[in-house]
Amino acid sequence: MDSAADILVTTIVVIFLFAALCASLALVTVSLRRPSVVLLAVAGGLVVLCFVVVSVLPYNVPLLFGALLAILGVALAVLGGNPFSRWALSAADGGRTKEGTRGGILVELMTEDSPAREEEILRGGTAIGYLERAAVALGILAGFPAVIAVVVALKGIGRFTELATPAARERFIVGTLASLLWSSAVVGMVWLAIW
Repeated sequence: MDSAADILVTTIVVIFLFAALCASLALVTVSLRRPSVVLLAVAGGLVVLCFVVVSVLPYNVPLLFGALLAILGVALAVLGGNPFSRWALSAADGGRTKEGTRGGILVELMTEDSPAREEEILRGGTAIGYLERAAVALGILAGFPAVIAVVVALKGIGRFTELATPAARERFIVGTLASLLWSSAVVGMVWLAIW
């Protein structure tokens, strides 16, 4: 009788996780163009609820369903990090940082021999963010969470010359941490469900 109850609970958990991940993915997809605090809060709340469920219940998801949850989790980690990071960046600087036409930010550079001028730095952050979240998500699922250190080191080395202004440093740190937090939380929850 216990095995029938275990199968029933596992089925309910799998259905709940699948529905919650699909709902979160839909919410963050809607927020891709313009981050919505309400939609991101609901998506984040669903991820936290899933995290609590898989942490408390002693049931592991069967392999086939685990693979499906892993695919959904990676998609949510990669896509959801974009609006979450943009919201965190906007909250950190109060929306004062101007975005450039090529995906970077405009900062005022001053030199001793020329007047102040605006220059666009940190271009390509959106594409880099997608790649960093994909690397982190796949690394955690593969059992190699140290990939987070590798990603941070590569980003720091690659962006070093652009981090001369306080605005650039703040944006780099806040954006990276928000992106990694989202990706790690989503895929960490999936990892707990599978293993």
